[in-house]
Amino acid sequence: MNSHRLADGGRGAGNIPDTRLLRLATYAAVAVAALLILAKLIAWFLTDSVAILSSLMDSVLDVGASLVNMYAVAHALVPADREHRFGHGKAEALAGLAQSAFVSGSALFLVAEAGQRLFDPHPIVREEVGIIVMVFSLVLTIALVVFQRHVIKRTRSVAISADSMHYTADILANLGVIVALVLAGRFGLIYADAIIALIVAAYILFGAWGIIRNALDQLMDRELPEEQRAQIRQLALGHAHVDAVHDLRTRSSGLQSFIQLHMELDGDLTLLRAHEIADEVEASICAAFPGSEVIIHQDPTGLEEWHPPFQS
Repeated sequence: MNSHRLADGGRGAGNIPDTRLLRLATYAAVAVAALLILAKLIAWFLTDSVAILSSLMDSVLDVGASLVNMYAVAHALVPADREHRFGHGKAEALAGLAQSAFVSGSALFLVAEAGQRLFDPHPIVREEVGIIVMVFSLVLTIALVVFQRHVIKRTRSVAISADSMHYTADILANLGVIVALVLAGRFGLIYADAIIALIVAAYILFGAWGIIRNALDQLMDRELPEEQRAQIRQLALGHAHVDAVHDLRTRSSGLQSFIQLHMELDGDLTLLRAHEIADEVEASICAAFPGSEVIIHQDPTGLEEWHPPFQS
C-alpha cells in the first residue's frame, strides 16, 4: 500500500498565501459587519423603517456568524496531530451549521417584525438618510463578497463559502430595503416596507438551507463530485501498467481531500516496481488535486477479492 500527501498547491492547507487569505477573509467579514451595524443603527433610529431594522438585525447576526467562522477557520488550519490524524478541517463544516442557525434566526425575527408591521404600518421618515446608509452598506458588502469569491476560488473553503452566501443574500436585502424606502417614503406605499422585508426573509431561509446542505455533505463524508471521481480513475488508468481500478473512495475535510483506491497490476511485477508505479500514479493525482492525501493499494490483476458493497 502506498500513501502520498502534498501540502502545497492551490488547495493545500500548508500553502502560506492561501492560509493568510483565509484568515484575512474572516477578519474582513467581522470588520465589515461591525461597521454596518453602527451605520444601520443610526439609520433605523432616524427612519423607524422595519426594513432597515431587519437589515440591522441581519448585520448583528453576521458579526456572530463571522466570529464563529473566524474561530473555525483558524482551528481548521491547525495541522494534523496524534489525536486528529485527518486534521481539523471539519471545523469548517461545524461553523457552516452554526452560521445556518444564525441566518435562520435572523429570517424568523424578520418575519415576526414584518408581520406585525403589516397589521400596524408606520410611515417612513427621513428616508433619504436611510437610502444613503443602505447604498453605503451595499457598496461595502459587494466589495467583501468579491474578495470572498477570490478566496473561495483559491481555497474552496466551505466556511468562507457559507459566509459569502449570506453576505450575497445581504446584497439583495440591501437592494430590497432601498426599494422599500423609496416606495414607502417617496410614494406613500407604506406596506412595501413590510412586504419587501418578508421577501428578504424568504431568501435568507433559502440561503440557510444551502449552507446546511454543504456542511452536512462534509460531516457525512459525501463523495467528491462524480466528474472528479471519473478524473481520478482516468488518471490512474492513464498509466501504461495499470490494468484496472476499483474500490475508489473519496471525501473532503475543510481544505483537504482524501482519496483511496485499489489498482490492479501485473502479478509478475516486483514489489519495488509496483511501488514505483503507485508513486507515479499518486504524483499525477496530486498534481490534479493539490493538497490531497492519496492512499493506493496494489492488487495483482484478476485477483478475486471481496469489498464492501456500494463501493466503486
